[in-house]
Amino acid sequence: MTGIKELRYVKGVGPKRADALREAGVEEIDDLLPVMPFRWEDRRAFATVATLVPGGAEATLDLRVVSSKLIRTRRRGFTIFHAVLADATGSVKAIWYNQPYLQRVFAAEARVVVFGRATVDRRTGRDLVLENPDFERIDPGEEETIHTGRIVPIYRKLGSMTSRALRSTIWHVLAAAEEVDVPPILPPAVRAEQGFPTRLEALRATHFPPADASMKALEERRTPAQRALAFEEIFVLQLALAERRRAVERTPRAAHYEIPDALRGKLAKLLPFKLTEAQRRVLLEIKGDLTGPHPMNRLLQGDVGSGKTIVALLSLLVAVENGYQGVLMAPTEILADQHARNVLKLLEGSGSDVKVVVLMGSQKAAAKRRALEDIATGRGQIVIGTHALFEAGVTFRRLGLVVVDEQHRFGVMQRLALAAKGERPDLLVMTATPIPRSLALTLYGDLDLSVIDELPPGRTPIKTVIRFERDRERVYDGVAKEVAAGRQAYVVVPLVEETATSDLKAATAFAEHLGKRVFPKLAVGLLHGRLKPEEKDRVMGDLGRGAIQVLVATTVVEVGVDVPNASVMVVEHAERFGLSQLHQLRGRVGRGAARSYCVLMVGAEAGEVARERLATMEATSDGFKIAERDFELRGPGVLFGTQQHGLSDLQFLAVVLRDPRLIDDARTAARALAADGKAPEILGGLKGSWKTRLQLPGAG
Repeated sequence: MTGIKELRYVKGVGPKRADALREAGVEEIDDLLPVMPFRWEDRRAFATVATLVPGGAEATLDLRVVSSKLIRTRRRGFTIFHAVLADATGSVKAIWYNQPYLQRVFAAEARVVVFGRATVDRRTGRDLVLENPDFERIDPGEEETIHTGRIVPIYRKLGSMTSRALRSTIWHVLAAAEEVDVPPILPPAVRAEQGFPTRLEALRATHFPPADASMKALEERRTPAQRALAFEEIFVLQLALAERRRAVERTPRAAHYEIPDALRGKLAKLLPFKLTEAQRRVLLEIKGDLTGPHPMNRLLQGDVGSGKTIVALLSLLVAVENGYQGVLMAPTEILADQHARNVLKLLEGSGSDVKVVVLMGSQKAAAKRRALEDIATGRGQIVIGTHALFEAGVTFRRLGLVVVDEQHRFGVMQRLALAAKGERPDLLVMTATPIPRSLALTLYGDLDLSVIDELPPGRTPIKTVIRFERDRERVYDGVAKEVAAGRQAYVVVPLVEETATSDLKAATAFAEHLGKRVFPKLAVGLLHGRLKPEEKDRVMGDLGRGAIQVLVATTVVEVGVDVPNASVMVVEHAERFGLSQLHQLRGRVGRGAARSYCVLMVGAEAGEVARERLATMEATSDGFKIAERDFELRGPGVLFGTQQHGLSDLQFLAVVLRDPRLIDDARTAARALAADGKAPEILGGLKGSWKTRLQLPGAG
């Protein structure tokens, strides 16, 4: 089907709304239609004026306009539109604020359908009034409504476009479907085999469900229309991943490695401890990649403390021994600095002369200049840094291996920019955030997957407990006892936004309160993301030396902070965190021989659901089980955050991952078409937001 492509030409949309959508990044029709409701309201059941009670449930009413007037108040620019509406059982007042255009809508004797909750009129103290109800005028010959009298989609605000404006715009686009360009995505044979409705039918039934739709099925995203769109989304994802994998398999290796027994023996002597069976298994998988015919494209998954970093270091040393440079990129300066310290410590103990270079955005000009020169000349053999690594001025002499740590915190294009600094380098991406297997297979189909599912020996179990405000004094006593025994403690406070001044003040005030009122005889420190680099270094140095006994911190301690002497982690308002994030925070303790504790402080406002969710932390220390539970409860976004391009745009990911058969069917269909060489044609025909949505979480 071909037709209208630009939104401004759709009847009922027009230039003004099209411009507002463009400002929000919605250019084409196929940018708009994937903007799904985040919930629906059931406005199907009609009430009468006589049944209204103050403070009762929201109601839908079919009324006629008795009278209306616009009241201009003494407050400059503030108006109140007042209408009297009636049905056969009585009349009711309705008021709207600052909407003078309603004079044109509520003409006398016009038929209107309104949806709202009745309250007592504040001026009279006795009459019922509907304040700012949703409304719709029904003109003669029109019966179908958009905003009332049906299951109504509720959208998140998009730029300046309100939910109501989006609803109206999407309605008009779908109503003009015979004229607009809404091409199918699934090949007809695939759609027929699955028994799905057409794409247009699925979009209509999802945005504006039919009168007999089940609210429960809608909310659980399991209507036939939603399943069809979920399949479509995962099919496209799998098709793109399959094509990407085929491209890698057609790419000849640029770096050539030899890993003789002598090199393996040399590397083994570097280690002050014995590798676990899981680490050895993963290293063999990496060896197979490095000596294979194509560049490595591997995801390494491992729980907190499972020993991924040593696997990465040994892989980097293989590259160095073969004459190549290796780079390790971390998402934060704290984590990059921690990696550099650990690598240097390990190499110094072995007498190795491998040169390690650190490159971070906060470095002073002279230090950065020296680092860039070492990288460009090849003197820097192992390079460790942050986002600064993929800046334009960074050039490598002979880059062979790229390792990306906590890969979900980087966008795909960032990883591509770093990989482009070498000639088809090998790529190893790592994450300490356990990913449910179904999610890993769905999102990382272009990568080979390795899992370290075994912790090194000697790790002390961490006792996790949930505590409430009434227990605070007892919790503080426990912290004081641990410190008195020579240990250290973390207290983590949640910030809504790391850049929010009010939140930062709250964290600072809390640290001052602990230092002055609770632990006046202890050394209390503060660590947050807005500290200057030299201040962070000072705090981390003091913590490592034991000069800070209690560290108040934001979630910057989630990764990269490794202090074996720390034995207590107290998390304030734990209900505000995802389970996977709490598991990461818990992993900051239990790194030494001492018994360690994680205390989850629950705020008074936390409900039963939040407390039940946190009970998972008490029940298990298995990061993969925790991730599965977190995913079930809160969806995939909590595992990856908002920086990961592609994930936040996958509207139906949660649907698909709870239906393994849908995943398997979509993957099978996509791989069959990719194998037949049809992927480029299908992917090339995608329009609108699909282009950006397919900047996928894989390696690129």
